[in-house]
Amino acid sequence: MGDAPPESASHTTEVVTRSYQQETLDASLVENIIIAQDTRSGEIHIAVLRLKIECDREPHKVSWFIAPTVALCEQQRDVIQEAIGSVGFIHHGGLDPERWTDSNLWKDVLGKNRVIVSTPQVLLDALSHGYIDLGREIGLLIFDEAHHANDDHPMNCIMRNFYFSLPIRPSTRASNHGPVREERPMILGLTASPIFNDDAAEALRTLEINLDSVIHSPRQHRDQVEGYAHRSECNPVFYNTCYSASKNFCALKQVADSMSIQEDPSILSFPENLVKTPPGPERTRFDQELSEKISENDSYIHKEIKDLLATARDIRFDIGPWAADWYIQRAVEMGLEDMSSFSETAAALQYGEKAYFIDHLKSINITPVSYEPQSIENGILTKLQALLRTLEEERERAEFFNGPYSGIVFVTRDAVLALGAVLEHHPRTKDRELFRIGYLLGPSESSHRTTLLDITRQISRKPQAEMLDDFRSGRKNLIIAAAAAEEGLNIPACASVVHWDVLNNTASLMQNRGRARRKRSPFAPVFERGGTDEARIAEFEHLERGTVGQYNLNAEWNAVEKPPLLSSETDDEFEPCEFKVESTGALLTHQGAISRINRFCSVLPSFRHTKHVAIYDIDPPDLSKGWHALDDGQRDVPAYQGPFGCTLTLPKALPPELRVYTVERKYLSKQSAYQHVAFNAYLELYKAGLLNDHLLPLTRVVEPELEEEAKDMLKDGEQQDGTASVTSQLNPWLPLSDEENWWSTEITVEGLPSLTLLTRIQIPTLSADELPILYHPRMGRMKVKLGPRKVARLSREELTAAQHTTRRLFWSPYGSRMQWPRLDFAYLFTINADPDAETWLPRRSWAMKVDEQANSERVHSVNAEAFVSENGYPTDLTWVRDNRPFGKLHRFVGWHHEKLAEEEEAELCARPMYSRFEEVRVTYPLLLVEPLPQRLNFLLPLPVSNAIPRSFFLLAKYSFLELLSPTECEYSTIIPSILRHLETTMIVKSLRNTLFPRAPLAMIPSVFLTTAVTAPVAEDPTNYQRLETLGDALLKFTVAVNLIAAYPLWHEGYLTRRKDHAVANSRLAKEAIRRSIFRWIIRTRFSPKRFKPLYLSAPEEPIVVLENPLEGTKDEPMITGRKAHKEIDEVSTKMLADVVESLIGAAYLHGGFDLGVACAQLFGLGLEWRTLPQCVEMALSRVENTEEVSTQLNNVERMLGYTFRRRLLLVESLTHASYQYDNRTVSYERMEFLGDALLDMIVADFLYRYPGKTYAPHDIHIRKSAVVNTHFLAYICLRSSLDVDASMPGPNARGKIVMQPKTNTIHLFQCLQHSSPVILEDQQLTFGRYGKMKDEIEGAFATGRMFPWAALMRLQAPKPLSDMIESLIGAVYLDSEGNTDIVRGLLWKLGVLSHLDRIIRDDVDVLHPIVRLSVWASRLQKPITYEYTEEKGLVICTINVEGREAVNASAEKRGHASQEEARFAAAEKAICMWAVG
Repeated sequence: MGDAPPESASHTTEVVTRSYQQETLDASLVENIIIAQDTRSGEIHIAVLRLKIECDREPHKVSWFIAPTVALCEQQRDVIQEAIGSVGFIHHGGLDPERWTDSNLWKDVLGKNRVIVSTPQVLLDALSHGYIDLGREIGLLIFDEAHHANDDHPMNCIMRNFYFSLPIRPSTRASNHGPVREERPMILGLTASPIFNDDAAEALRTLEINLDSVIHSPRQHRDQVEGYAHRSECNPVFYNTCYSASKNFCALKQVADSMSIQEDPSILSFPENLVKTPPGPERTRFDQELSEKISENDSYIHKEIKDLLATARDIRFDIGPWAADWYIQRAVEMGLEDMSSFSETAAALQYGEKAYFIDHLKSINITPVSYEPQSIENGILTKLQALLRTLEEERERAEFFNGPYSGIVFVTRDAVLALGAVLEHHPRTKDRELFRIGYLLGPSESSHRTTLLDITRQISRKPQAEMLDDFRSGRKNLIIAAAAAEEGLNIPACASVVHWDVLNNTASLMQNRGRARRKRSPFAPVFERGGTDEARIAEFEHLERGTVGQYNLNAEWNAVEKPPLLSSETDDEFEPCEFKVESTGALLTHQGAISRINRFCSVLPSFRHTKHVAIYDIDPPDLSKGWHALDDGQRDVPAYQGPFGCTLTLPKALPPELRVYTVERKYLSKQSAYQHVAFNAYLELYKAGLLNDHLLPLTRVVEPELEEEAKDMLKDGEQQDGTASVTSQLNPWLPLSDEENWWSTEITVEGLPSLTLLTRIQIPTLSADELPILYHPRMGRMKVKLGPRKVARLSREELTAAQHTTRRLFWSPYGSRMQWPRLDFAYLFTINADPDAETWLPRRSWAMKVDEQANSERVHSVNAEAFVSENGYPTDLTWVRDNRPFGKLHRFVGWHHEKLAEEEEAELCARPMYSRFEEVRVTYPLLLVEPLPQRLNFLLPLPVSNAIPRSFFLLAKYSFLELLSPTECEYSTIIPSILRHLETTMIVKSLRNTLFPRAPLAMIPSVFLTTAVTAPVAEDPTNYQRLETLGDALLKFTVAVNLIAAYPLWHEGYLTRRKDHAVANSRLAKEAIRRSIFRWIIRTRFSPKRFKPLYLSAPEEPIVVLENPLEGTKDEPMITGRKAHKEIDEVSTKMLADVVESLIGAAYLHGGFDLGVACAQLFGLGLEWRTLPQCVEMALSRVENTEEVSTQLNNVERMLGYTFRRRLLLVESLTHASYQYDNRTVSYERMEFLGDALLDMIVADFLYRYPGKTYAPHDIHIRKSAVVNTHFLAYICLRSSLDVDASMPGPNARGKIVMQPKTNTIHLFQCLQHSSPVILEDQQLTFGRYGKMKDEIEGAFATGRMFPWAALMRLQAPKPLSDMIESLIGAVYLDSEGNTDIVRGLLWKLGVLSHLDRIIRDDVDVLHPIVRLSVWASRLQKPITYEYTEEKGLVICTINVEGREAVNASAEKRGHASQEEARFAAAEKAICMWAVG
């Protein structure tokens, strides 16, 4: 019920429970009852008390409160929540239960809330799909407005389909704190009008049976109820009929009468379509549709005009001519406005229909209404004058009793605004101090949302809840309400209630009367004097008293034995159909089958030209064949009365075997035939695997065991990339055991003495392509060779000598990050046969003798002045360091003995490095030095540079010489690069041995694998980005082929969802972690300037076991190896996914598709992988061989340069979903799905391998986008044509019959098989635009420097044109048994690859103009805005950037696409005007 508790629920004071309420509450605890009490008696208060008790005595079950509308649910939720606390509120649209298809979501709602509020349809859906167990999870069901529980209302379906099949609840149990039992929940019904027909006793008894309850009314305290529930007086308002003329109505009627259904553009196309359509179901449908439209004089436009005329007539006869004129004027203005806007309703009309509609609206000779008081007074009827008088009297009466006035006038929906317009402008009611008017229209029905001339559709009004708050607070005191507010809404007590229209039944009388709740509040129905309405009201009041009397009888009423439970009424003798999925409890009934079919069709992928609907063909047809062509005398045939059969045809997106269903002529009504054929169809869809065990479409098409994981991975697109906690990158230098075994490897660097590398691990043997190449700034390209590894048997002295040598090599450039005493390096070096060793050994020995601390870092370098005092001025010095500890190193050039100029000496002494010394003096000779090369990563190729190093002087007194030979200096700088290469190579070999231990994956070259696992952050010579781009395209294509083969019954929507899940970054990252790929991702940045040698004796850390490296995974724990640094890394999930794709790309580069698939199969991705030939074979095995195809398809083959061996594939690739004539194939969406992935793959491969180009991923992306987008592919479709010989015999100049030569051009787009007039019109309009723009576009492609984005956009080509190209690509691939070379040939033939080739050769600028402008404005740090205006049939886009002259461009106004066209054109214009680079 919509009444409030005795005291307002919004008060914080405690509500007192009255005696009659306690009596009713006590009864509800003993048995199921329906509370039947007058409005304002506080039924909701009883319900709240009952809910509180249930929460205590049923701790394991919830209570479910059901109200018939969302608005009433919200209202009652607020009341219950204030009293109890957490209340769950669930609502969804009638066709959108899929939003609640997650079983965990339902469990979460049930676990967090003790009370749940919803409409009955929500609960019915949850029960029907097996998400809620009524017997185990719900302890109490409360039905608000319980009188709805009849026939097929959702309330009754809940009881009939689920409640009565449960075990009966023990009547003696007071509470349940033990195990959960399966049993019927208790029922509590609330209603003030428990009647739905003219027999009160029958209505009450039926309601009791349906709800398994007894109707209860207080007996002991009945008088108290009457004291609180104020029964309003019935004060009818009488009026005399008097009608006046309406100018706008007459003008509208004149136009409506002149309209002929035969002239409607939507009808004119039918005869032609009938002639073209071959015999079959589609022809029968065309024939029936045409006959029905003519028989009912009904088309969309005619219905709009007729409905407006009917509404205006009702307003004229009910309110008056002024209101009718006002309504017509507003409706026509709004209709014309919508026709010129981008509204969806207007966009659905064809061009001819729009013009037809606009012409007729403009031909209505509208007379603008006058708001002069006298004009309004003269334009209202006596009925409205009676209403004005009543409102004034009731306002005065309320003031007499010192109360505020508030009133409600109930009218039909269409009359709400018209009546309100009169009251807002009439001199007697327009005073806002007296009457503050608001509107309640109720929820908008779908029919109103698609009606152009219904002015309530777009009228500005407050939300219903806000309007009710205004009414309660007094900001509004007069509500004009549609009939939707009669029932349930918590409208406060009113001074008066007026029912403008004739009451239909007793329930309406009881609901209306219930709104007038104050003492002395009248209920005022408006009657025509002398009419039949007064008698009807008397009859309704008599029935109302009888109803109240029935449920106020004593206990004998409830003691009467109830008749047995009746099954739902059926109009035939067949048993109701039911199917139950035992695993979930989901239930399918024939009553709900039609809505299930509608839901299934609604989730099929659709576009503007495709609206997937189920088609029901009744048997026999309603009208005889050709009825539309019969004379009027022949059309009058008695209607067929049954029995009926029906054929159901599902959309062409489904395979033929699942599309058509038929039931015989045995059902006594059409509705029953519809229900039973829908039941059969839905059951077959379930058996075919197109529904899950909850009997819902597969909105998440994933492997069952990963259903919950998919919920996190797919949420209508991936969310922002996250990170995963994983073990750090593999360190191959660390030994696996503590045994001190050493291995030696000889390293030979071209131009230098050989070097021995000593390691605790075995350096693997490297092939020629795995050896490093160094790029030295002075010595150029240097090859490096590695000798075979050997076991090194080192004495302690030899080991110590190698450690000292290694420290000496590393200390000069890297000593600031080292500790001199530490010698436990992970790798040791000795130089074999250093030619300068005998020279430098005595110098180091001298330094050790001179220094007091012989074994310290100070002996590594000596003061230059001290050195020359002992050794003279040698010229074989190497590195010189300035005065600072670990000061900057310089390369020694020579000694300078000549004296400098005074200015030069002063400048030398003033250098910052000498600022800490006093009285710096220049002494000779000076050290001439030059900077060391900045670039120390010798793995990177040398940049081209002609720069000459700048030399300068240092003072010997303040400088230090590094005691390293030239060979040692060279090795000091290049060893880190050699180590980096070896480390990378060992990581890759570890990856190969672990991940790819067997052929053929083991054969992937190291150079490919190294690239595949090197992250950009490492800043190595190569990284995975290009390979990832290629691997991404390959993965999507191979997944698409596997899905096409594995799921022959799946439509494109399922295939796309499943593919998206398989290739989602989150899924790829999970597989990367499962395979521990993170161990081999080279992600540590190599920076030689910050190089620090690796030590073996790093502080010991415990081995780390990562239970769940990526949150939400359920993989086996991974144990890390011994690490030198931190154990845990945070790695981007995108990086993990990218490496998987790049590995797949590497496999493809080496071994083609077979090896690429083998690599993808390694990661699983939830698919049962097959090779591409196996997939193609599986797909082809289901294709029938036939030659029975249209001869026009031969022309398509000639355009393509390819002859199909399986011609049904060609038929499928050219069949639109609207085409119903050929049931041998599905529509082209599956082929389009395959062709789209293959096109991306071939184009990506073309760009990757193009000779002389090494495009970065971004460059590949923008060029690929240029030739795979819908605009370009539509252009390819438009330009594809064939000239055919159409010569016909005819007379020549002499009159002789000869062959007259003639050629016809057939265009590819004309070969699309469809039944859509919208597609036909779009094709014609687009081809017309193409004819005008062809030269411009072709010129741009032939010689232009910029890609013609705007010109292609101006074509405004419909999507089916680009779909055709993609579907043909997919069909050719399958028919050629997976031959991609043939597909490449097709793309050259169509011009896709030739256009791409020209883009690459001539470096055409393909960056999207919108993107270019955005990047340019961002670089300038200035905002860019796009503004749209409409003028003279044009859409004008103006682009503004601060400091630049505004740029605008226009496009013909044809819909939303015109905005995009104008935006593209303006962007290209701005690029030229503003010289955007």
